[in-house]
Amino acid sequence: MRAGIAFLVIAYMLSQFYRAFLAVLSPVLMDELGATTGDLARASGLWFICFAAMQLPVGWALDHLGPRRTAATLFLIGGGGGATIFALAQTPGAITWAMMLIGIGCAPILMATYYIFARQYSAAIFGTLAGVTVGLSSLGNILSATPLAWLIAAFGWRATVGGFAGLTIVIALAIALLVRDPEKPAGEAKGRLSDLLRMPQLWPILAMMFVCYAPAAGLRGLWISPYLADRFSADLAQIGNATLVMGLAMVAGNFLYGPADRLFGGRKRPILIGNAIVALACLSFWLAPPQGFGMAIALFALIGLCGASYPLVISHGRSFCPPHLTGRGVTLLNLFGMGGAGVMQFATGPTYAALARNNDPATAYGTLFGLIGLIIIAGLALYLWAKDSTG
Repeated sequence: MRAGIAFLVIAYMLSQFYRAFLAVLSPVLMDELGATTGDLARASGLWFICFAAMQLPVGWALDHLGPRRTAATLFLIGGGGGATIFALAQTPGAITWAMMLIGIGCAPILMATYYIFARQYSAAIFGTLAGVTVGLSSLGNILSATPLAWLIAAFGWRATVGGFAGLTIVIALAIALLVRDPEKPAGEAKGRLSDLLRMPQLWPILAMMFVCYAPAAGLRGLWISPYLADRFSADLAQIGNATLVMGLAMVAGNFLYGPADRLFGGRKRPILIGNAIVALACLSFWLAPPQGFGMAIALFALIGLCGASYPLVISHGRSFCPPHLTGRGVTLLNLFGMGGAGVMQFATGPTYAALARNNDPATAYGTLFGLIGLIIIAGLALYLWAKDSTG
């Protein structure tokens, strides 16, 4: 089982890679395929939306089929197949379809891991395990930064993505061979998704899930690249280094949030503080735009560091879910998290296009990032009503 969990973590590292690699690939996709920022924002947004849309069927499959078959099958067909289509793409439309398929393939990986943790470990340490898992897997963010830029320069983008398609297939087969489904308690109660939706204590947490992951995912996954290119004329190597810095900050943030519930005596306070900092950082692009390349990277790194509350918010919601609804509970939370990132990423493309028609790039990007900050504040206002938990 330990080997199986290790390959699930590697698979989620690839999931992190795929959701973020467009930031480095965007210059070559624009040059070779004629893709626009709108095309890439749509493709990135649909990755998250497809990922989110799969959460409810994944939750059912985890509870009925188990994590091994659910994760291995979808990752093989969706992840491996989608990456292969991406490597062969000739148009921006093919990139979009490939991203949608990859999103479907990556959908069960983290939830399969969390399902095993929830079945085999106490709720008190679930947050730490969740944070460590996401922290280790966030190395995929690092891989999709400077190392990806090096690989593209050395082998070309098609061969590089094709190599990752082959790696995805190998990892999927390893999951099928090594993961063991945890045993279900005898006589376990049955329940429905509607049982979760009737729990009022979950709704403020779902509101926080909807906004907490979107800023770091959207900015690191796409917008950092055109922003630095348009504002500071950054080249591919500079963009790779900048995304590397933000990715490292996200890794550090996941490890910091992991034990935060025990350090603060609850989950609510660190989530509120961290996301308030993210909101202020986003608003600063609007109200006091950074004048230098280094300051801009520092702000992106701060958003990555403090915007890594996702596993702690899931832990907060999971603490209210009954054992027999573990699979559907964590996937419902993940649906809101990934769905929020997808909706916001999908909306940023046309929003930026509208802003850019009447403003210079600095103003257009600043206003776009500022609007993201206001959305986070709205989510925080709803989350204030959440009941805290430590169990």
